[in-house]
Order: sequence, then C-alpha cells, then structure tokens
Amino acid sequence: MRLSRKVWIILGLIVFVVLAIILATTYSSQVGERRELSDRLTVAQNRLPVLTGEKETLEADLQRARSALGASEAQFPRVVESIEYGEDLFRIAYGYDLCTMLAGLDLDLTSLSASTAAARQIGAVTYSVSSFTIAIAGNVDNILKFIDALCTQIDYRLAWSFQEPWSVGVNTVTMSPTGATISLDIYAYRR
Repeated sequence: MRLSRKVWIILGLIVFVVLAIILATTYSSQVGERRELSDRLTVAQNRLPVLTGEKETLEADLQRARSALGASEAQFPRVVESIEYGEDLFRIAYGYDLCTMLAGLDLDLTSLSASTAAARQIGAVTYSVSSFTIAIAGNVDNILKFIDALCTQIDYRLAWSFQEPWSVGVNTVTMSPTGATISLDIYAYRR
C-alpha cells in the first residue's frame, strides 16, 4: 500500500507541529528555569557582601573569644591555687584558734591578699610562686606558733599541713602587741 503525497504532507505537518510543540514547551520551561536561576543568582550576589561582612565579624568575634578563653584558662589554675592556699592558711589559723579557744586565747586571720602566680626557675625546676600577705591577731605565743607552722609546714600536734606539692617561704614578719603581718611565698611544682 502506497501512501499518497497528501498523506505524507499531512503526516509531515503533524510531525512538524508535534516537534514544534515539544521544542516550544522545552524552550519555555528552560526560559522559566533560566529566569528563576537568574533571580536566585541576583539575590545571592546581593547577599554576598552582607554575608562576607558577617563572616568577618564572626571570625573577629571567634578570635576574641579564643583569646579570652586562653587568658581565662591561663588564669584559672592560679585562682584555684590561691583559693586552695587560702583555705590552708585559714585551716592553720582555725586549728590554732580551736586549740587556743579552749585555753581562753584567740588567733584570727584578719586579712589575706594574694598576687597572681608567676613562674620562677630554681635550678632546672620551674615553680609556680604565689605571694601572700596575711594579717593575724591574737596572743603573741599563738602568733609565733602560727609562724612556726608556716615555716615547718606541719603541726604534728594537730596533724594538718599544707597540701603535698606546696612549700612556703616566709619573707617578712612584722609583729605588734596585738598581731602580726606576714609576707610569704607559696611554691608549687609546675608539671
């Protein structure tokens, strides 16, 4: 069976129209996608400077936070050590106070000031050194016992002392009839 020329032309036109419709639909969807991508690109390009500025601000904030964290971490052990040293000093004073109260005497640690710990090299060993100034009030005999306890770092009668890794060096003692001001350094081994 042979098709006539008209049928071929109609078939050709149908195929052409179908292909034209397919191409037009594809082109139309691609133009829409292109327009959408172009709009998104414009929005992204407009946001880029803002986001870049925010990134730089956040990086600067992060750097400041890291620096502050490093400074805090460097100071934290010193603060803890000072607190622990202070607890020991109060424990020694309280120990004498407890014993002397029974005899009608008193010994009070009236003030305590500490400096920030600093590294000090002695031979091949580096120590962390905190300086303290303490004021105590009470009976002269008990004040002398307190100073002796600082120097020997143990009172065998009461079984207390400074914690193991610490050592005390008494620098100066200023006595008065009612009390004493003591300047001392507490050494701790740095690992």
